[in-house]
Amino acid sequence: MFKRFVVLTCLLALLVPVFGCEKEGKMEKAGKQLDQAADDLKDKTKKLFE
Repeated sequence: MFKRFVVLTCLLALLVPVFGCEKEGKMEKAGKQLDQAADDLKDKTKKLFE
């Protein structure tokens, strides 16, 4: 019984990314903007110390 539960849970965990939502939500867009801002800041500080 427990073994079946573990196998089923693993299979579902593998299928979630395949069938996940395709549209970007507001939070995902905000996260991407934060990532871009962090990358820009990193690049600017590198140029500052060159």
